[in-house]
Amino acid sequence: MTQSNGAGPLSGLTVLDLSRVLSGPYCTMQLADMGARVIKIERPGAGDDTRAWGPPFVHGESAYFLSINRNKESVTLNFKDPEGRKLLDELIARADILVENFRPGTMDDMGLGYAALHAKHPRLIYTSISGFGHTGPSRERAGYDAVLQGEAGIMSITGPAEGSGYKVGVAIADIASGLFAAQGTLLALYSREKTGVGQHVDVAMLDSVAALLTYQAGIYFATGEAPKRAGNAHPTVAPYETFRAKDGDVILAAGNDALWKKFCKVAKLEAHVADPRFATNRERVRNYAALRPIVAEAFLTKTRAEWLTLLNDAGIPAGPVRDLHEVLTDEQLLARDMVHTLQHSVAGPVQVLGVPVKLSDTAGSVRTAPPALGEHTEQVLTGDLGVSAAKITELRAAGVL
Repeated sequence: MTQSNGAGPLSGLTVLDLSRVLSGPYCTMQLADMGARVIKIERPGAGDDTRAWGPPFVHGESAYFLSINRNKESVTLNFKDPEGRKLLDELIARADILVENFRPGTMDDMGLGYAALHAKHPRLIYTSISGFGHTGPSRERAGYDAVLQGEAGIMSITGPAEGSGYKVGVAIADIASGLFAAQGTLLALYSREKTGVGQHVDVAMLDSVAALLTYQAGIYFATGEAPKRAGNAHPTVAPYETFRAKDGDVILAAGNDALWKKFCKVAKLEAHVADPRFATNRERVRNYAALRPIVAEAFLTKTRAEWLTLLNDAGIPAGPVRDLHEVLTDEQLLARDMVHTLQHSVAGPVQVLGVPVKLSDTAGSVRTAPPALGEHTEQVLTGDLGVSAAKITELRAAGVL
C-alpha cells in the first residue's frame, strides 16, 4: 500500500480505522500524528456520527469532527454489502493495525472479530475499545462517556462538596480510553517485532477511568471510606486549590511546608506560620476549614497579575485559571507548536491542536487537514486495490461507496 509521507516513528505502518465518535478516532489520530497511514472507513452518505455534531460548523463541517481526525484518509464503504465486504477484506489484508470501538460481539457477528481475523492475518494488531471490555458480566453494555464518568467514580470526586457530582469538562472517559488504546497498540507493535505475531488490545472505558483514580483510590484502599468531593481543594495537600483575586481566579499549589512558609511571607500571613494548626501539611489538611478563609481573604487584596508576579518571583507554584482564548493564544503553547492551521478541502483554513509528544529525532507532525467524507475513496481503491474507475462508478451507484 502507499505509505505515509511523514517521517515519524510509525511511518510505513497502515492503520485501518473502523472506529467512530471519540475514543477510537482519538487513538488513531495519535498513531497518524506519529507517521502511520490511517485509512478511516465511514458509512456512505453519513460518515462518522460526529460529522453531524454541532453547532459549531465551519462551512458545513463539524468542529467536533475536525478536532480529532487530522492526518487521516476517508474512504466511504458499506462493508455489510458483499462487494463492500470484499473490498474491506482486501484492505485488512494489507493493514498492520485495525482499530474498532463497536459493542463487543458486533464485529464477531460480521465475521470480523479478533479470532476470525487473527486466524487469517496473524500479524494484524487488533485494537478494541468498548465501554466495559470484552470480558466480564457487563461486556455487552454500551459505553457512553457521561455514563462511564459516573460509573467509574470520577463524578463522585468532582464538583462542590454539596449537591451532585460534576462530569469533567471534556469527555475524559473517551479520551483516556483513546490514550490507553494507543499505548496498548504500540506495546503490541513492540511485541510483534520480537514474535512476528499480532494480538488483541482490549481497552475498556470503565478500566481507563478507574485507572485515573490513582491516589483517590489509594485513599479508599487505606481507609475503606470513599473520598468526598471538595471542590478544587486537594484531599491530601493544603493549600492547593483556586482562590479568588480582585479580578480573577488563581490556582495555588503550596505542595510542602517550605512553600507554605514562603507563601505566608509573600501574603503577609507570617503570624500563621507558628500556628500549630497550620505548621505541617498534615495539620493544614486536618484544619483546612479554618485555614481556607484566611488564605481566601488575603487573595482578595490584589489582582491576579499582582499575585502571579509575587508568587512566581518567590518560586511558589501558581498560575491563572484561564479561559480557552487565553490558553490557545498563549506564547508558550504557540512556541511548542501546539496550534496549527490547515487548509481543509471544504471548510477552508481550520485550526487544530498540535502533537504533545516531542521526539528529538523522529518527531510526529500535523500534515493534513481532517478529510471530507469519502475524500480519498477513489485514491485508496484505485491506488491500493487496483479497482477501475468504471467499477468505482458502479459501486457508487449501488450505494456500496
